[in-house]
Amino acid sequence: MTFRTPGFGRRLGTGRTRLMLPILVVLAVLLTVFLVFTSVYTNLLWHRSIGFADVYTTQVQAKVVLFFGAGLLMALVVGANVAVAYRLRPAYRPLSVEQQGLERYRAVIDPRRRLIAWSMLGVLGLLTGSSVAGQWPVWLAFLNRTPFGVKDPQFNKDVSFYVFTYPFLRLIIGVVFATVILSIVAAVMVHYLYGGLRLQGPGDKASPPARAHLSVLFGVFILLKAVAYWFDRYGLVHSERGVTAGASYTDVNALIPAKTILAVIALICAAMFFSNLLRRGMMLPGVGFTLLVLSAILLGGVYPLLIQQFQVKPDELAKERQFIARNIEATRRAYGVDGAKVVQYGQEPVTDKTKLQQEADQLGGVRVLDPNVVGETFQQLQRIRPFYRFPDTLDVDRYQIDGKLVDTVVALRELSGAPEGQRSWVKDRMVYTHGYGFVSAFGDRFADGNVPDFVTKNMPVSPDQKIKLDRPEIYFGERSATYSIVGGRGQQELNYPDNSESGQQSNNYDGQGGVAIDSFFRKLLYATKFQDKNLLLSGAINDDAKLLYDRAPREMVQKAAPWLTLDGDPYPAVVNGRILWILDGYTTANNYPYSEETSLDDATRDTITDTRSAVARQADDHVNYMRNSVKATVDAYDGTVHLYQWDENDPITKTWMKVFDDTVQPRSSIPPELEAHFRYPQDLFKVQRKVLAKYHVTDPSAFYNGEGFWEVPQDPSAKGKRQPPYYQSLRMPGQDQASFSLTTVFNPRNNPQLAAFMSVGSTPGRDYGQIQILQMPRNAQPAGPGQVQNSFETDTQVKADLFALRQGGTKTVPGNLLTIPFGGSLLYVEPMYTMAAGGTEQQPYPILGKILVRYGDSIAAADTLDEALKQVLGGATSAPPPTTSEPDGDGGDQPPQLSAAAQKAIGDLQKAVSDYEAAQKNGDYPAMGDAWKRIKDAQAALAAAGQEGPASSPSPSPSPTPTEN
Repeated sequence: MTFRTPGFGRRLGTGRTRLMLPILVVLAVLLTVFLVFTSVYTNLLWHRSIGFADVYTTQVQAKVVLFFGAGLLMALVVGANVAVAYRLRPAYRPLSVEQQGLERYRAVIDPRRRLIAWSMLGVLGLLTGSSVAGQWPVWLAFLNRTPFGVKDPQFNKDVSFYVFTYPFLRLIIGVVFATVILSIVAAVMVHYLYGGLRLQGPGDKASPPARAHLSVLFGVFILLKAVAYWFDRYGLVHSERGVTAGASYTDVNALIPAKTILAVIALICAAMFFSNLLRRGMMLPGVGFTLLVLSAILLGGVYPLLIQQFQVKPDELAKERQFIARNIEATRRAYGVDGAKVVQYGQEPVTDKTKLQQEADQLGGVRVLDPNVVGETFQQLQRIRPFYRFPDTLDVDRYQIDGKLVDTVVALRELSGAPEGQRSWVKDRMVYTHGYGFVSAFGDRFADGNVPDFVTKNMPVSPDQKIKLDRPEIYFGERSATYSIVGGRGQQELNYPDNSESGQQSNNYDGQGGVAIDSFFRKLLYATKFQDKNLLLSGAINDDAKLLYDRAPREMVQKAAPWLTLDGDPYPAVVNGRILWILDGYTTANNYPYSEETSLDDATRDTITDTRSAVARQADDHVNYMRNSVKATVDAYDGTVHLYQWDENDPITKTWMKVFDDTVQPRSSIPPELEAHFRYPQDLFKVQRKVLAKYHVTDPSAFYNGEGFWEVPQDPSAKGKRQPPYYQSLRMPGQDQASFSLTTVFNPRNNPQLAAFMSVGSTPGRDYGQIQILQMPRNAQPAGPGQVQNSFETDTQVKADLFALRQGGTKTVPGNLLTIPFGGSLLYVEPMYTMAAGGTEQQPYPILGKILVRYGDSIAAADTLDEALKQVLGGATSAPPPTTSEPDGDGGDQPPQLSAAAQKAIGDLQKAVSDYEAAQKNGDYPAMGDAWKRIKDAQAALAAAGQEGPASSPSPSPSPTPTEN
């Protein structure tokens, strides 16, 4: 017989539950600690792998100090006030319904009072510390601040006060304000819970100790308000009240005095609250608080409104002129456009055909290969295998080729992963680990078949190619896998496919970059980080293996220099035989006094950022100061990161060089071979052109009236998108020779004509960064980009040429519409590409169809730029003379007899056309190129024979492109 104690089972079950709960809590805490440790330690290992461990440890130290400093301040101050309020609780509480209700809460809370208090203070400290720790850049910049050497016109303080000191003071005031407010809330709750404050019953509603305690807290709050009022005056240099950013007439003459008076009143009010420690009653604090509120309403709100309405608005220009001038000067200086030169241009265009032809002969090197179009062409012709890929927009650089500096369109052949149907963890992570090869093409010419004329191409790299490359492997790129395991003993990583017996050549990584995974512990950490058990269990990982991850160049530089804002378009360059990614880093601020604020996202958006994935869009950060302060490089083979100081006068860069010592190398250490590939950054240029659309106007009266404001035109090839700037080599008026530049144009506001042409020198040297604006005469503005594009489509001859291109299932793809100062006017050049319909094995890609040119009112389309220029400048060869007919014996017309040369040319033309059409159907582009060359030769022979081609011979579509534009 079994005896069971009543309730024993329930007690046992309850005991197990009570035991399991602490175990689960402990396990949860341990798991959280492990995950945090994994994140911190793997980040440290990554920073060590690129030589920037101090950057990460400095950040962690700063975050820890701020976390514990702010968290402890909040917890200790609030906790102290809770303890004081509890100690000041009345010994006896009056009997009332209110107190009877509260007694039930006190009965529940009192036994757990310490646990509840510590738990709430811990959560409060944790939230406060986490919030403030994210402000570590503000703190470190304040500690290492560097003077600007420029003072604001209102308070005569160095700009560094507003950029470094003022944000830190606001942070401190904000934390202390939050601490005092939460202390007041906590003290009121405790006093009420324990009877020190009452809402019901006769007599005083607050006990004397509670009144004294809360009076002190409110006094401290109002004292802080006095401090805030005082510093609010400095914040008015960022005011948006007036016509322009910065302190306006109302701010200076009404709000600054009002803030000063309010600070004094707040001090008096705080003293009234503190006096409550010595006397009983709330009359004085109440009077002081009422006075402060009324003063804030009248002085801070009503008085400035009256000044604005009755003094400023009736005569706004006169009142604001001084402050508009301050804004213009500060904005131009803050964005680095104060040195921009505005030159009147286009009043006297050259009309002499001889002079124009001479200038055309010196033009040379116009970049007609559009990097935003031919990405697909590179993909089709140079991908070699389907597991390689090129970006959807390419880059423009300069190289010395055959002793001449030429513009080149460049890209890297990166890896997209193992081939379809052959995927496995080992292949994805340990075999297909890197891309291979640097592909480049001349920017000003095309090869047979109207495809890019490649400078470097194919695999393997040829030792006699014109751009010497010793390390073609790309382990660090924009499209690298999440992580790869490389360099293991005996590991075979695909280098490039070939025709050998194995079908490929292998490589074993031996670079310095990467994190060694030579222990079970590290494998466990990274298996956790990437949530991939194969890292822990796989036996394929050999000795000396390294893990490569977070290897996109932009991400790497951002982690190495978290204080930088990076340009959205890193570009590759071959320097001393190695492929380097080059990135432009910006220092920005949003506290520069009197400067106009700009959204980075809005200012840098254009057709490319909206339609291509290769160029990153900027975050929606609002800035009013910007400098290209740092040039950074990332080695595509081993991931080595270098930061070079570029703007040696930028105080923000100098500040962060103090914070992260020895991470940025001086400008003098830049190798000349590397500096030759630096170019003016696009995102800075886009921000500057948005600023200069308004701030080229420097007269306050004209600025106030909006006279002469410009806008960036829409891209004629992508309606609704802003036209991007273009890199090209050109010779500006007054220059002896062409130089590599970044260019854009402006329209007048709400007007399709052209208002100005803007360029900036992009070749390091004397003219680098020099902005020059050619302003067109207002009474004779030339056509804008949209109008030029429309003229190409409506011109009779060009329209016929484009119609011919669009036959046979092809479409046209317009390239970049380049605007070039030429002959005292502007020359427009646009390559028009065609794309053929693709078959099952051959994908369509753009090749050149025609080059369209406009100068003045003359428009032409030709196969080459030289031919088009001859036509628009009046130097084209005249058309073949028309054939005359003689009456036959019956009085009718008899066609002339064809010469033997003409008959042979016609036969050759018909054969070439047939071969072209057959090649086009098969997607055989090399054969199409050969046939096209024969067509041109036959047409030339026919013209020389003085005859036209037969009407029956079809005109081939000189470009392979599907669908109609």
